[in-house]
Amino acid sequence: MDVLYFAWVRERIGIPKETVPSDAATVRDLVEELKAREDRYEAAFADLSALRVALDQELSDFDAPLAGVREVAFFPPMTGG
Repeated sequence: MDVLYFAWVRERIGIPKETVPSDAATVRDLVEELKAREDRYEAAFADLSALRVALDQELSDFDAPLAGVREVAFFPPMTGG
């Protein structure tokens, strides 16, 4: 699946997008797989309360299943103004 990173998440990981082979059942499982890869992922996902996730461009949560999902995007909460 394609995994996209936005704003400071992208800055910490160092890339905007990658294709990730995964058997993760949920978004939270995917995050754990990513965190185990390298320190930069651990830093980016250290505080999940500071992140939002979208699955196939629809806001979701970290306990959402990944079955059939093609794209996962991680980004900080948006503020309006």
